[in-house]
Amino acid sequence: MKHKIAGLLSACTMLPLGAGSALADYDLRILHTNDVHDRVESVTKYNNTCKAEDDAEGKCFGGYARLATAIRDAKAEGGNVLALDGGDQFQGSLYYSTYKGKMTADLMAMAGYDAMTIGNHEFDDGPEVLEAFIKASKIPVLSANVHPNAASNLKGKIKPDTIVELGGEKIGLIGITTEETPDISSPGDKVAITDSEMALRYSVARLRLKGVNKIIVMSHSGSYKDFELARTVSGIDVIVGGHDNQLFSNTNEKANYPYPVVEKAPDGKPVLVVQAYAYSRYLGELNVTFDDEGVAKAWSGEPITLDASVKPAEDVLAFIAEASGAVDAVRNIEVGSFTDAADGSRETCRHMECSMGSLIADAMLWKAGEGYQIAIQNGGGVRASIDEGTVTMGEVLTVLPFQNALATFKLSGADIVASLEHGVSKVDEDKGQFPQVSGLTFDLDLAKTVGSRVSNVMVAEGDGFAPIDMGKMYGVVSNDFMRNGGDGYTLFRDNATDVYDFGPNLEQAVADYIGANSPMTPMANGRIIMK
Repeated sequence: MKHKIAGLLSACTMLPLGAGSALADYDLRILHTNDVHDRVESVTKYNNTCKAEDDAEGKCFGGYARLATAIRDAKAEGGNVLALDGGDQFQGSLYYSTYKGKMTADLMAMAGYDAMTIGNHEFDDGPEVLEAFIKASKIPVLSANVHPNAASNLKGKIKPDTIVELGGEKIGLIGITTEETPDISSPGDKVAITDSEMALRYSVARLRLKGVNKIIVMSHSGSYKDFELARTVSGIDVIVGGHDNQLFSNTNEKANYPYPVVEKAPDGKPVLVVQAYAYSRYLGELNVTFDDEGVAKAWSGEPITLDASVKPAEDVLAFIAEASGAVDAVRNIEVGSFTDAADGSRETCRHMECSMGSLIADAMLWKAGEGYQIAIQNGGGVRASIDEGTVTMGEVLTVLPFQNALATFKLSGADIVASLEHGVSKVDEDKGQFPQVSGLTFDLDLAKTVGSRVSNVMVAEGDGFAPIDMGKMYGVVSNDFMRNGGDGYTLFRDNATDVYDFGPNLEQAVADYIGANSPMTPMANGRIIMK
């Protein structure tokens, strides 16, 4: 495994479930997804939409029709089965851009989900879209630490927790949303995102008073936060996670963590933490046996790979096909071609220079024109790779689904360097603030302390590069999300001058750039030099 978790219980605690369970024992099968990001149709290995011919050849994964089959089949087998989602169903394909949350609500109902929590991307188009989704949803949409005030249309519409009865037992479900949401999405000033630990304590206490002794948290907080919550809040049995797109598995060599990670709560009881990567490629399956006191005594499981072996549900395919007309009109437009794949993977773009990030930054600088020397794009805004061959508008929109506008401004050399330091300050936490750049280069040493990792910053000047002048004002182009302080780029918001936040849409600028330079070969070419 890539990481070790302190306090991880021995693998020998992963006991098989079987007929030897005591009469009072209770078996529960938890199916789960997270960070589906509106991958309505099946996806390629690059996590963008799969072509029909590739799907027919068995080269594709996931999609809602396969999710529906897997969930329905599991429930048809009988027993106590819950299907849960760890948030970020929104944002990631043209289906979301076209239909917003309405189609998502219908698909989740068709697939057989039982509940979900609110992810940060559920706020991307403001509280109004989330409100419409909640109204349309046929399942509970939960978050214990999202608190709309009296002036918000969301007031009274978000429950912190709920109780479901299954097989004669009460199961408590709690939702948690990342505290980073105001910095990375758009909840607005009428919605507060409060401390998740305190919110959990209140919900656990409330459920316990109602006689519930089996509690599952759907947490869109990131695995690092989930492990902390499991160790600090008593009364939780399972955390179905999300947000940082981690694969928990005992068989996949690329897994980030074992499945499940087992933490010990303050009361000494085990807490099982799971996550199932992203983009509908897997359906997590955790089997738990609880004793009469509601304590997990045995568990087993592994994410189910939703590959060609899982037959898509025909009714869901038909529903998607009916909705695809409006999407096809946009996504099938050809904008150019690549002679090699452009890497836009999360694993690369949030940790180092990636070829898709460099291409996007180049496109931003090209579109901004004269008077601008530097482009900075947040790596977390790069959402997919594009493979070799013809590039369509649909692929560009899968990479850049947020409909950000170009923002131009002036910023001092000192503030640019400080912003780069901020951008690389949380690489170990897989944060989306990592800077992809054009018009400058810098050295990066992640072994150094935060605030001193960036050195040798050079800015393009004529046919070469010159050291950045800390007192000089430079023309910078970014996206309007970052310019307004998103991903923690507060200096872009507070110290920028000559600001214009209403340039062309970023995805259109990138499409135009690809078209003007095709055929092109995307590459990472040493702008960020790792030490």
